[in-house]
Amino acid sequence: MPLNDALKRHKTELLDALKADDRACLESRLPELRSADIAEILQDLLEDEDLLRGRALLERLPLERRASVLGHLHGEEQLAITEALGDDALLAVLEEMGADERTDFYKLLDDDRREALLRRMARQEREELKRLASYEEGTAGALMTSDYVAIPAGMTVSRALMRVRQTAPDAETVYQLYVVDTEGRLAGTLSLRQLMVARPGARVDDLMIHDVIHTSVDTPQEEVARVVARYDLLALPVIDEARRLVGIVTHDDALDVMESEATEDIHKGMSIGALEDGVGRVPLWSLYRKRVTWLVLLVFGNLFSGAGLAHFEDTIAAQVALVFFLPLLIGSGGNAGAQAATLMVRGMATGDVGVRDWGKLLGRELLVAGSLGLTMALAVAPIGVIRAGEAVAMVVALSMIAIVLFGSLLGMCLPFVLDRLGWDPATASAPLVTTLIDASGVLIYLSIATLILAG
Repeated sequence: MPLNDALKRHKTELLDALKADDRACLESRLPELRSADIAEILQDLLEDEDLLRGRALLERLPLERRASVLGHLHGEEQLAITEALGDDALLAVLEEMGADERTDFYKLLDDDRREALLRRMARQEREELKRLASYEEGTAGALMTSDYVAIPAGMTVSRALMRVRQTAPDAETVYQLYVVDTEGRLAGTLSLRQLMVARPGARVDDLMIHDVIHTSVDTPQEEVARVVARYDLLALPVIDEARRLVGIVTHDDALDVMESEATEDIHKGMSIGALEDGVGRVPLWSLYRKRVTWLVLLVFGNLFSGAGLAHFEDTIAAQVALVFFLPLLIGSGGNAGAQAATLMVRGMATGDVGVRDWGKLLGRELLVAGSLGLTMALAVAPIGVIRAGEAVAMVVALSMIAIVLFGSLLGMCLPFVLDRLGWDPATASAPLVTTLIDASGVLIYLSIATLILAG
């Protein structure tokens, strides 16, 4: 049976068992499902406003599994499902969560609940949680976890392995180990494999890599994700101003950032504001509010197209056939511009191109856009001849070249302009570019028509 079909069957059986309060079925089915799958069932229950069954399902899980499932839920879902838990019960779950997930959840709580939980924590755990929660959102400090394996410099391999065994149960990952000096400063790194195959009496200082790829606590999370992807790292160490090792960013957290940033860029590219939750769960009013602003602004932008048509009424009246080609021409320019803008926005997001590359990219785009415009002009010219004669066909062909060339250059340059102004380049994509090209395309097309046909 395919995995998806088996998962659906298990989920259906589990939901039926919950509704029937079939404890035997629940005890047999729950261990067969992964934490992410159980979290998905909880999301379905919350969407159906069946909070009681959701809490009943969570309470049937062992404490460690309960913490893992909570880590897969969104913030508002975590709050809803744990609202009825007492402070001691909630603290027990939090202590089983990873340091980064615990911190994210802690930030969602109101001040009274935070204080109640902090009072019940051991001093070291309390200070660690407050420290992690103090970092600014969107930085490496807010993304990192403090659950890592650190080995003091000067240790022998045999003692270092004992240290790994002691700290591994609470670590996010043990495949990459970090060596620190007496002040806690990052001195080097080595893999667990290196440690396992080395001589017991060898010193970690002789095995470790001294030139460690690292980042600081205030580095933007997008840059952190790019570094992890660029160097194929399992984890990226994070240091403070004194170069002390304070945490690591694991590859799965970096992947989450990349997915989140890509989604945000796609939304901005279609002139949609950032959504607090997935499109299937965001409230209708919020979805309307995120979309309406740019759409209304672009409506007024399209008035310029109407003004251009009004200005060239005489040319249109003399050659009504020109109207037939108008949607084709401005649509082609908009498509070419949206392509160019998308390429530039994505290139800037991944670090592939920057403002310094503008001159070189402009030359390349001139050649590519000119070739595209010429090819499209040759394709549409025969239609112009058949429809309205050679003179109109020439107007259409020349307009196609000019509009595609202008649209492509506008789409390429606009992200760089917005970036220099301090705005997000993703805003330059489809709707904004096509609206600007629509108005410009009308002017270009009818200006060429007036020059050629009036003469």
